[in-house]
Amino acid sequence: MTRRPLAPAATLALILALAALPAAGEDLLQIYRDAQQADPAIAAAKSSWDATQERAPQARAGLLPYVTATANGSLYNYDATIKSDPQVDINRNFGQYVGAISASQPLYRYQNTVLYDQAKQQVSQADYVLAVARQDLIVRVAVAYFDVLLAEFNIELAETQKKAVSEQLAQAKRNFEVGVATITDTHEAQAKYDGIVAQEITARNEYDNRLTALRAIIGRVPKDLKKLGPGYEPVLPEPNAADFWVDLALRDNLGVKVAEYNLEIARLEVERARAGNYPTLDLVGSYTAQGSNAAVNTDVASNQRTALVGLQLAVPLYQGGFVESRVREATALLEKSRQDLEGARRNALFQAQTGFSGVTSAAAAIKAFQQAVVSAESALASNILGQEVGVRTSLDVLNVQQNVFSTRRDLAQAYFAYIIGVLRLKSAVGTLSDADVEEINRRLRG
Repeated sequence: MTRRPLAPAATLALILALAALPAAGEDLLQIYRDAQQADPAIAAAKSSWDATQERAPQARAGLLPYVTATANGSLYNYDATIKSDPQVDINRNFGQYVGAISASQPLYRYQNTVLYDQAKQQVSQADYVLAVARQDLIVRVAVAYFDVLLAEFNIELAETQKKAVSEQLAQAKRNFEVGVATITDTHEAQAKYDGIVAQEITARNEYDNRLTALRAIIGRVPKDLKKLGPGYEPVLPEPNAADFWVDLALRDNLGVKVAEYNLEIARLEVERARAGNYPTLDLVGSYTAQGSNAAVNTDVASNQRTALVGLQLAVPLYQGGFVESRVREATALLEKSRQDLEGARRNALFQAQTGFSGVTSAAAAIKAFQQAVVSAESALASNILGQEVGVRTSLDVLNVQQNVFSTRRDLAQAYFAYIIGVLRLKSAVGTLSDADVEEINRRLRG
C-alpha cells in the first residue's frame, strides 16, 4: 500500500499539537509552580534573601545603646592562727556580693554609620538578586519543558518515518519478487529503514535525558505534558528596533541593577576602611552595688553604691598599618566592582541584541518552514505519483520523504526557539514575570 502524505492543514496541526494526549496532562504553569516549591536554586535564593534582611538590624545595632549587667556573690571562710602570747585563733565565715549595670551609647562612630548604610544597600540589592533567580527559573523551566516536548515530537516523527519507510521496503520487496524492480531498490529501502531505527533509538535516549533535566528542577517525574495548541502565530517585538531593546536592557536589566548596588556597597566599604583612623565618642554610664556581712579583719557589714556618667573619647594613633592596608584593599575591590558593572552592562547589551535577533529570526523561520512543509509534502506527493508511473524510484520517494520529516522537525524547533527567545528578551530588559508564563500556558492544550 502506498502511503499518501499528510495534507498541509493536518501537518500544521501535527506541528502545533505535536500529538494528542489525555486531558489530564500537566501544563507549563503547573510545572512552574512545582519548580517554585522544589527547585534547589530558587530555594537557596529565597533563603539568601531572608538572611540578607537581617543585615540591616545587625548593622543598626552598632548605633544603639549597649547595656550589660553583671553580678557575682562569694562565700568566704577565713581561718588563721596568730602565734602570740596569748595565741589568737580566728575563724570567720562571711559573704560578699557585687552587682553592676553599664551602658554605652555611641555618639560618633563613623564606621558603624557607614556599615548601616551598606546594610541598607544590601537589603535593597537582595530584592534584585532574588528577582534574577526567579527570572532564571522561568527560563530554565520553559527550556526544560519544551525540550521534553521536542524530544517527544522527534520520537513521534521517527515512528511515523519508520512506518513510512517500512511500507516502502515492503513494496520494494514485492516489486522485486514480481520482477518489476531490482534488488538495489530493496537494499536502499532496507538501509533507510535501519537508519531510521537508529534515529529512533537516539531520539528516545534524548527524551530520557530531557525528562531527567526537568525532573531535576521539579523534584519528580512529570506526567504527560500539554502541547502547543493551534492558532499560535509569532509576533515581532514592539517596537521592532534592536536599539530600543538594547537601551532598555542597559537601564533595567536586573544584572546591571545588582552590579550597580555592588559598586555603591564597595564605595561605602572604602569610606568604612578610612574611618578606622577616625576618633570615636561614646556616652557611658554605670551603676555598681557591692557589700559584705563581714571581712577578713572585721565583723562589720558594709554596703557601697557607685554611679558614673561620662563621655569616652578614643583616638587611634597607630595600628601597625592595618587601616592603610584595608583602604588599599577596599579601593582595589571598588575598581573590581566598577569593572563588574561594565561587564554586566555589556552582558545586558549582548542579551538584548541576541534576544531580539533570536525572536525576529525565529519568527521568520516559522513562516519559512511553514511554507517549506507545504512544498516538501507537494514534492512527496509528486514523487509518489512518479513512482507509480515509473518515472521515480523508491529511493527518490524515500529521500523526499526524509525531507518532509526533517522540515516538520525544523518547524517545531522554530516554534520552541521563538517562545524561549521571547522569554530571554524579556529577561534581558528585566520585565520577565509569572504573567509571561501564564500567557504561554494559555496557548497549550492537553
